[in-house]
Amino acid sequence: MRIDPFGLERWFAEHEHEADIMLAESGIRSLDASRFDLDPGKLGYVIPTNGDPEFRASVGDRYDRSADEVLFTCGTQEANFLTFLSLLGDEGAVDGEGDASDADAAGVGSGTHAVVVTPTYQALHAVPDAFGDVTRVELEPPEWELDPDAIADAARDDTAVIVVNNPNNPTGQYHDEAAMRAVYDVAVERDAYLLCDEVYRLLADEPQPPVASYGAHGISTTSLTKAYGLAGLRFGWIAGPEPVVERAWQWKDYTTISPSLFGQHVAKQALGRREDRILAENRELAADHRETVAEWVDQHDLDWLDPVGVNAFVTVPDGFDDAEAFCRTVVEEASVVLAPGNLFGFPDRFRIGFGLPTEELEEGLDRVSRVIEDHAAPSDSAATTGGDA
Repeated sequence: MRIDPFGLERWFAEHEHEADIMLAESGIRSLDASRFDLDPGKLGYVIPTNGDPEFRASVGDRYDRSADEVLFTCGTQEANFLTFLSLLGDEGAVDGEGDASDADAAGVGSGTHAVVVTPTYQALHAVPDAFGDVTRVELEPPEWELDPDAIADAARDDTAVIVVNNPNNPTGQYHDEAAMRAVYDVAVERDAYLLCDEVYRLLADEPQPPVASYGAHGISTTSLTKAYGLAGLRFGWIAGPEPVVERAWQWKDYTTISPSLFGQHVAKQALGRREDRILAENRELAADHRETVAEWVDQHDLDWLDPVGVNAFVTVPDGFDDAEAFCRTVVEEASVVLAPGNLFGFPDRFRIGFGLPTEELEEGLDRVSRVIEDHAAPSDSAATTGGDA
């Protein structure tokens, strides 16, 4: 098995530590730990290792699922990884004495093919590609609309899972419920699953129903990282059919064993009485910052899709060969990190994250503006100066 290097993480590793401002961060600004009770008691394993049963039942209610249809994980990354392992990563054995036929009996397919809607977070196509065969269905600019017919054309008899990130990273497109349900119908027709990474869903003013609530073929993954501003908890979950969740738990025995005890302790508070206030604050911040970035995009005559969440996919300014050249110039001259779009398959765009604290966002945008103006053609520079005046 071979997996491609994670281009975005390698880019961050190269530049993030030394840069002043991280303007490529894809989540909302981090909450202060002082808002929570930080004493979980003895620092042992979470028992049972799939998560506190009552808490899993509470999370499951959000999806019309039972406690046994929820598995707590170390972030969305592990949730997706374990789901792919469960659907693509073995020959279908359900237990130590099982064989491939057991998977079919339990309602878990053993196909080796995945359909993945791209552009998206690299792990959502690189991991299934390492385990099986991936067909990508590209969203097309400028609207980045989901096309259920294209997904139906890409699906095969051996398709085990269709993968969608909604709202989408990097574009910020929030695919509408009708399109998502049409894609779910494709999964049902192919006896496959629809896996939706919904880590940005609750940043929407009016969140759609989660895919795990659609029916037996729906799987939702998420965490408290992006919408809640609690990345350091490393706390996420899978919600979906019990056979898939059970197999994911078997794989988890070989990865992180249990979720973080500390993460679960704070997660109970974040998903309890504090939740409405946390999400209201974060949605307000995202909305305010979206307006700030929209004005900045217009100022520089760039193009984007007005996003849901805190990511946007913006066209590269004139004066630069491509996104990588632009982003390297920005980090070298302004000490600001952006994400080049070639890491998502679009070298004419860059990803900007606007969930960081307001002062950092404004300073970062000002610095990037200076780089753009310094490298603009003389006529462009004069036009920009005149517009500011």
